[in-house]
Amino acid sequence: MKDPHNYAQVGYAMIAVSASLAVIGLLALFLGADVLFSDNIQRHNTQHFNECKLNDFVPEDCVKYRDRINNEISGIYVDPEKWE
Repeated sequence: MKDPHNYAQVGYAMIAVSASLAVIGLLALFLGADVLFSDNIQRHNTQHFNECKLNDFVPEDCVKYRDRINNEISGIYVDPEKWE
């Protein structure tokens, strides 16, 4: 039986695996000090939404919520006529 000699493909696969592990290592190095990085982002977004809810989604940075919340499931109805 003939040896397929696919050493180059195996080598490229090993390079790809080592590069992905290096990227993961660099991410761990930069985010390692802040282990709650994603939790802090989520808390900030929740706080922003609650502030927008208190202001009836009138400020410009709250516009992104208006279309998503005007439905029966959310139970929050925003009246755009009120802003004009």
